[in-house]
Amino acid sequence: MSNTNLFNVPTMAQKQAAGETPEILFWVGCAGSFDDRYRRVTQAFVKILNHVGVDFAVLGDEESCTGDPARRGGNEFLFQMQAMSNIQVMDMYQVKKIVTACPHCFNTLKNEYPDLGGNYEVIHHSTYLQQLINQGKVKLQGGGEFKGKKITYHDSCYLGRANDIYEAPRAVLEALDADLMEMKRCRTRGLCCGAGGAQMFKDAEPGNKEINIERTEDALSTGADTIAVACPFCMTMMRDGVKSKEKEESVQVKDLAEIVAEAQGI
Repeated sequence: MSNTNLFNVPTMAQKQAAGETPEILFWVGCAGSFDDRYRRVTQAFVKILNHVGVDFAVLGDEESCTGDPARRGGNEFLFQMQAMSNIQVMDMYQVKKIVTACPHCFNTLKNEYPDLGGNYEVIHHSTYLQQLINQGKVKLQGGGEFKGKKITYHDSCYLGRANDIYEAPRAVLEALDADLMEMKRCRTRGLCCGAGGAQMFKDAEPGNKEINIERTEDALSTGADTIAVACPFCMTMMRDGVKSKEKEESVQVKDLAEIVAEAQGI
């Protein structure tokens, strides 16, 4: 398969015009669309989907923010406006199954949209990647450049504590021939990166230390050379933490999709 095909991203409108209904809607999210760093995660996930032949589409210009930051920040009216607009668009395309790389989008679409009439099967990309591995569609034997490397995984609050998804991301990493180094504070005892609950968009409150610095210290104490994340907010906070510790040369922060794509050599 050529590299051009790996970046093929059809929209729901194009699929509908062709009389087709894709298996999944890939919900890209604001960070996956506009944040320079997390756009690379979107590209990695798209390459994986195309590589294994998944029939998917995106909403493109018709996708807007899920409303998560508005609701967390206390603007319920804006949240409901954004949610109803998205539900209207998805129902028009008869969307049944959604996959997203953002735990905030995942939580909102899965747990909060049903109250407004938006009922869909919503899967986080960590779970979807685990399914592809279990089905033998994604093969990570050998681990590629991650063979023998030490990887630690940071639990996203909206994936872990909010939705009890702890094993899927770890199963993806364990499929590599790498050493998974757990932080002392992990799973149900994991520490927030400091960006959830709309904290990403406000100034820090007075304290002795930024939360993301504390969490980065947890990760660095494992001796891992890769910090794996599965959330755009966590990506930003952990990268800033690594940068503040001047460890950018020796420690990389990567999303699960990037790790899987690199391990497959795509």
